[in-house]
Amino acid sequence: MSNTGMQPNDISPADQRLTALEIKASFTEDLLDQLDKVIVRQQQQIDALIREVAALKTGTPRDGDVTVSRSLRDDLPPHF
Repeated sequence: MSNTGMQPNDISPADQRLTALEIKASFTEDLLDQLDKVIVRQQQQIDALIREVAALKTGTPRDGDVTVSRSLRDDLPPHF
């Protein structure tokens, strides 16, 4: 059975529903792919922030930072 020459009104309700579900499924799949990319990017940002916080806690210089020796007196407020 061929669909050539069929008018939109000739399509059965079940075929129309199936087509609508296929369209929704393809949009849902595209949305899922986009959300997956967002999650991967956010996880990379979280990992970078965790490394940065750990470096700040230990005082370890990060990439590109210049190592400068500091005195604890530099951290005192000016009124001391």
